[in-house]
Amino acid sequence: MDEQQQNQAFADLIQTFYHQGKAPATSTNYSWRNPAGEIIISRSGVDKAKFSPEDWMKVDLNGLPLPEYAHCKPSAETLIHCFLYAQFPDTKCILHSHSVAATVLSGLYCREGTNRERGEIVFQDYEVIKGIRGYHTHDCQLRLPIVANSQDMGELCDRLSIASLQNFGFLIARHGLYAWGDSLGEAKRHLDVWEFLLECELALLQIQHP
Repeated sequence: MDEQQQNQAFADLIQTFYHQGKAPATSTNYSWRNPAGEIIISRSGVDKAKFSPEDWMKVDLNGLPLPEYAHCKPSAETLIHCFLYAQFPDTKCILHSHSVAATVLSGLYCREGTNRERGEIVFQDYEVIKGIRGYHTHDCQLRLPIVANSQDMGELCDRLSIASLQNFGFLIARHGLYAWGDSLGEAKRHLDVWEFLLECELALLQIQHP
């Protein structure tokens, strides 16, 4: 698949996320790396119901637009993408969602005390856990870390613990989910797994506390 085809396939997926309720209005951001190592990221402020291949732009490893895209504004969270690509070199695609389950549960489970500590959600015994790379049984615990939100992306990245990010996902409190992988297909699979687990957790809470 060449770059143009990849941009089209990815744009189609983003519209699918919109219709699934995972990307309302102009929220969420996405990126992928081409064979040349360039970061191709979604432009800021684009309604995800109308996202098209023309809504991608290229930035360098510091999140700055390449010269031919100097007139474009990248996603406000571009530095998170740059951070993940730097820390996990085999990553080729990063997805972000704003589903109701991710937004609500990330706020519920985040410990936002004076030290703004990280929280987490622990999933156990779900068959779908095997959809996360490296997991081969349901009989285990799968941890999804949570960090407090911030408008300062450098500060937010400083809160991320590399050791806690080995499961290809994390939550930002009252914001949403990030997931990534070594291809668009793997990143989507990881996002789908995390979103399904979050929906299950939310459903359990609603049953237990009607």
